[in-house]
Amino acid sequence: MLTPTRPVLRSESGLYALERALQRRGFAVVAGADEAGRGACAGPLVAAAAVLPPGRRGEIEGLTDSKLLTAAARDRIFDRVVAVASAYAVIVIEAPEIDARGLHVCNLAAMRRALAALTVRPSYVLSDGFPVDGVGVPGLAVWKGDQVAACVAAASVLAKVSRDRIMTQLDMVYPQYGFAVHKGYSTAEHTAALERFGPSPVHRHSYQNVARAMDRDGSGVTPRGRAAGGPVVPV
Repeated sequence: MLTPTRPVLRSESGLYALERALQRRGFAVVAGADEAGRGACAGPLVAAAAVLPPGRRGEIEGLTDSKLLTAAARDRIFDRVVAVASAYAVIVIEAPEIDARGLHVCNLAAMRRALAALTVRPSYVLSDGFPVDGVGVPGLAVWKGDQVAACVAAASVLAKVSRDRIMTQLDMVYPQYGFAVHKGYSTAEHTAALERFGPSPVHRHSYQNVARAMDRDGSGVTPRGRAAGGPVVPV
């Protein structure tokens, strides 16, 4: 498979340097992929892919790794990415699929699905941390890619904001866990609620801390006024 010669990065381009170097080497459409929720023990894994237009049109003020932004800044940049992106896609993988297939398999599958869902076919893919195979074009896994490449940072914001909104909606279904605050990560407050109430249908039951909190009969907790295993509220 064709790969670019070593690109020359221009420091003044900052977060956009890697994409522009690839574009100068003939890879006109560079897509970024990232995920959110990998470290959570409840809620879905969300992956996103984004293609930003070349030149000044694709520059987004304040764009960086979503984890380094405030919630308000993430929302603002999310809206800007949606407005200016040449293409973007968001994929949600629910907790039962993570339990059945494993986190790493689902992580790669989610990014692959997001890239496949783009309405513009990329000529090169940059991904955060893990290489994504099976997409039919060259790619590069970039360590801390959401702090290195603009398209990966854009995907990071799309995934993070989409997942946070899902978890806020799930908080209305399962208010006893505090999902709106910790977003399903294993904080002290979440651990205490998990031990008190047992796991819900949106917890990842294959995780050790969730399995330990499982009721003796394995039934877990039902959402208020609904049957266990009901549909997850969408974004």
